[in-house]
Amino acid sequence: MTRVLVLGHDDVLAALTPPECADAMAGVLAAHARGEAYMPLRSVMMAPGASGLLGLMPAWRGGETAVFSLKAVCVMPGNPARGLDAHQGIVGLFDGETGIPTAILNGSAVTAVRTAAVSAVATRVLARDDARVLSILGAGVQARAHLDALAGVREFESIRVYSPTAAHARALADAHGNGDVAVDVAPSAEEAVRGADVVVLATNSREPVIDREWLAPGAHVNAIGASTPAARELDVATVVASVLFCDSRESLRNEAGEFRLAVQEGAISGEDHVRGELGEVLAGVRPGRVDPSELTLFRSLGLAVEDLAAAEHAVAAARRLGVGSEVEL
Repeated sequence: MTRVLVLGHDDVLAALTPPECADAMAGVLAAHARGEAYMPLRSVMMAPGASGLLGLMPAWRGGETAVFSLKAVCVMPGNPARGLDAHQGIVGLFDGETGIPTAILNGSAVTAVRTAAVSAVATRVLARDDARVLSILGAGVQARAHLDALAGVREFESIRVYSPTAAHARALADAHGNGDVAVDVAPSAEEAVRGADVVVLATNSREPVIDREWLAPGAHVNAIGASTPAARELDVATVVASVLFCDSRESLRNEAGEFRLAVQEGAISGEDHVRGELGEVLAGVRPGRVDPSELTLFRSLGLAVEDLAAAEHAVAAARRLGVGSEVEL
């Protein structure tokens, strides 16, 4: 019999703290840039008439204790109206030598924490050191996770949130006061973004939610909410004006709607517009921000190697903390 550790939603959150997850994300992204971890582009099944899609995200990491992972995730756009995360699924870990399953984790919790942790790493690496104003568009699971993950990355003096549903933004602000820094609800997306040093786009919009003119010189943008070619949070003008970084060039050209549109319109030449993958910056093979006035953009699509590293870290911490349940499989 094989004993498998099962971590539910609350187990994952107890074991996977934002700062520690950010360190794990920085490590695995640099490892991927060095060729020490592997993943294909995720496969997506969009069945006719289905309420959402199913994505499969496998990965492998070598080393002394090699490991395989697989995330199976359903993305269900109608879930937020039900009070549920749009992302539902599981992450499985397998021994890299024998293939024996070792752990199964709640995929919603892993996705929430690791996505925000990657944005925290991008902000740490790319935002100006003197960034003091944080703006978050969206009030769902990812907006909440990003408030937790980014609060300590810079010494923010002002945090603004905006959602088209004001009650959702107010609930987010009330639940995430950051010590001496109040979380304010902005009356519009424009008023949230203007003058902000770091902007997070965490919406489910299929059309741009910001305008290039709203972004101040030297701002840094984390765009994480649109992950299919048909969805985009950014206007083409912002893509053109920005110094662009991504988690994966392959994901960018296949899945990022605003990037694909900018290429189709001839506004940018293609991947020549990308300064580097975040992992390449972390590994020291590509430069990050080189001037305080640059508008930097990190386009996050979400990677299988991130799920692998987050799940590994959560399992190790859960064993130390004594959380989770072991089952025979």
